[in-house]
Amino acid sequence: MSGSNIMDISNEYINWLCFANAGILERGNLYCFDHAIKNLPSDNPVVEIGSFCGLSTNIITYYLMKYHKGNKVITSDKWAFEGAERGGTLGDSTVLHSDYRRYVKESFIRNIKMFSSHNLPYAVEEVSDEFFKLWDSKSTYVDVLGREIKLGGEISFCYIDGNHTYEFARRDFLNTDQYLEKGGFILFDDSSDHSPFGCKDLMKEITKDDHYELVIKNPNYLFRKKF
Repeated sequence: MSGSNIMDISNEYINWLCFANAGILERGNLYCFDHAIKNLPSDNPVVEIGSFCGLSTNIITYYLMKYHKGNKVITSDKWAFEGAERGGTLGDSTVLHSDYRRYVKESFIRNIKMFSSHNLPYAVEEVSDEFFKLWDSKSTYVDVLGREIKLGGEISFCYIDGNHTYEFARRDFLNTDQYLEKGGFILFDDSSDHSPFGCKDLMKEITKDDHYELVIKNPNYLFRKKF
């Protein structure tokens, strides 16, 4: 699926969720989430890189419920935003970067408790590189809700929505590829052909990779691992 005819399968629940849960949703991703989760190859975990206030996290758990899937959802986000390293306020406002970070993290926790209580995601407070190091070492991690989770093993679906530069997206892809099982899916946010971000250049490389097939472009890219 490509071009300007984007498949949008928004429904009443999604619309209500988007009213209450902050976040930027490319509505075409819904069709990709639906397809990937409906066709998950196993009950291995679903991983999300970048979660912000939890909108896409809650959408993922919704589709897992819709298709009666019991996969765990494990997210990775440090909530370290651009400009925060300098400290100070957001622009010329009186809102501190540190308070903004805390507010977004607290919003994430509140939102998943509200909308994903039936399959409460595990949230790892790390950047993706550190997350995959923990995954590789099969570490036991205490998540933001104080629960222990044993990381590692195969992944059935990964939604990559972290740093959208080519370099970071490529590292996220290579790290995911090590653990994505045969038949598993990867969806890249902000990867459309008209995206202003460098991750769109990575899509050209993956489409030429014999290990992957492009399943949907709506307008972001959803791939399935063939072997």
